[in-house]
Amino acid sequence: MILFWNFIKRQIIQALQGDLSVLINKFKKISPYLLNLPLFILAIPFVIFIRLISPVLLIRWCGVLSTRIGHFSANLELYLCEIDSGINLPTQSYYDIFFMEYQPICNMQLYIMWKRVLRIWPKFILYPIKVVNRLIPGGRAHEIINSCEDRDIHNLYDKTKPHLFFTKEEEERGREGLSKLGIPIDSKFICLLVRDSAYLTELSYHSYRDGNIDSYIKAAEEMASRGYYVIRMGVVVNKPMQSQNPKIIDYATNGARDDFMDIYLGAKCTFCISTSSGFDSIPTIFRKPIAFVTVPVAYIYTFSEKFLSITKHHMSKIDNHELSLNEIFDNNVAYAMTSKEFEDNEVYLVENSPEEIRDLVVEMDDLLNNSWVKKNQLIQEESNMNFIKNLSNFHHTNENSQNKKWKYPSQGSSPDSIIHGSIKSLFSRKFLEKNSFFID
Repeated sequence: MILFWNFIKRQIIQALQGDLSVLINKFKKISPYLLNLPLFILAIPFVIFIRLISPVLLIRWCGVLSTRIGHFSANLELYLCEIDSGINLPTQSYYDIFFMEYQPICNMQLYIMWKRVLRIWPKFILYPIKVVNRLIPGGRAHEIINSCEDRDIHNLYDKTKPHLFFTKEEEERGREGLSKLGIPIDSKFICLLVRDSAYLTELSYHSYRDGNIDSYIKAAEEMASRGYYVIRMGVVVNKPMQSQNPKIIDYATNGARDDFMDIYLGAKCTFCISTSSGFDSIPTIFRKPIAFVTVPVAYIYTFSEKFLSITKHHMSKIDNHELSLNEIFDNNVAYAMTSKEFEDNEVYLVENSPEEIRDLVVEMDDLLNNSWVKKNQLIQEESNMNFIKNLSNFHHTNENSQNKKWKYPSQGSSPDSIIHGSIKSLFSRKFLEKNSFFID
């Protein structure tokens, strides 16, 4: 408890040295600890007991990041995939428990489904145990940590089956939901997810990831002409999707969305089109193909054969030329996680044209229907090799740097396993043909 009291003491000293706003902020920070102090005290004997029995039975727990659907879905699915594959398993008998550490829960249907396959206990029991356990050296052994959070660095999605399932009653509810959306039973449909500035306004520094829904209309209408229904996803969006095509459904703005249908649609779609936002983890954990428009470049999802990607155009502010893949890494924006990092490195992004997005989606449909011609296979292999080479060079250049921009997980020394695993996905063939920067 010495560390706990030192923490409280430090917050009080900093509050007294600051103005009223500092005092208020510090009070907000320490008040949960003070209010829960009796629970922390009660947790002490439980932690001692857990430590004593650990040679026989290792009790582990995990506080779930349940406010963000991407982590709430992918982190837990990959934990189960690793258990199935014998990865990160304790050497002795173990008993794993989860609790929702962060509130509010972003999707209650997903929470209901996780409760079917995981032991989920109340936060008021496990959170004090977690805090007290961390105050005693050696506590990390009792915390569940998968290899790389939501990144499938062991390429397990293509080797395992989904762990979540719908009950018979939920399947019927889902079919009724599709009918209300005007989608006949057994029809093919696509989920379309375009992140914009209405999403997580408190994280405006992620604006470089935003897209314009208007740029996706041409792709949606092309897929509608091929017999698909296209469902525009989203909880909050800036504007409706302007299309009169009856097969293009703006589920994000028509008042029909709810937590259940979000999960059902993501699980049952033929494939998903995404600008790489949290929801696409739902089709991912249900092993659905995804056509990605992704930035930053080094974060492109490469660990499944069901992924097909393009990226935005990276332009130099100095002379307006388009950066090659090598230059994107050399200019320190391959891993850029904020809009400011692009600005500081004098790089600006240009959104993909409606034609490029349409070509990406058409290529995904052709792949799924086995009508995709294996043309220019060499360009695909060369782009993958160049991508891996840049990942490797960046890793080895920065691994010993005190100012490195990316903190790499400790697992694995192979450059393609740091956050990618083996490179299994494809870059859009047509995109590579028109944008040779991935090779040059």
